[in-house]
Amino acid sequence: MKKAQFFYKNPAAPKPNKPNHIGVAAIIRNEDYLLLERRTDSNRWSLVGGGLQKTESLEDCLKREVLEETGVEITTFQMFDIFSDPSRIVAYPDGNVLRIVTVAYIVNVPNNISLVCSEESLQLKFVLISDLSLYDIVETHSHIIGSYLERNPCLQKPI
Repeated sequence: MKKAQFFYKNPAAPKPNKPNHIGVAAIIRNEDYLLLERRTDSNRWSLVGGGLQKTESLEDCLKREVLEETGVEITTFQMFDIFSDPSRIVAYPDGNVLRIVTVAYIVNVPNNISLVCSEESLQLKFVLISDLSLYDIVETHSHIIGSYLERNPCLQKPI
């Protein structure tokens, strides 16, 4: 079965064949850990997130996606940054190729949350920030995580 492919600053990326896609990504942090999900469409790791629906705000999209993909209701979050480089491309198995614009949010969660995987996730896991380099993170999210770590020098960066 064909898997989703992710591209960032890659001249070999396919050209988009659909309109630009707007989505959100949640940088869910608990002390020295970040939450990653292993995606069903690629068997690779990413932040929790997804696409904006026509009838919702970005904040409502964030709340919905986190709830759908983790079972956790969030109430406090902060916008981190907008990632709009035109080289952020995703090629899906159905043939759709999208340029994606992602609004990333920082979300803090308590220690005692119970995570529930959605049909989009194979696994949810809090990963020690110093171990992030051990995970095959999709290109369209690895630079978001890198940017977050660069702006927070007190956190240990992955190698």
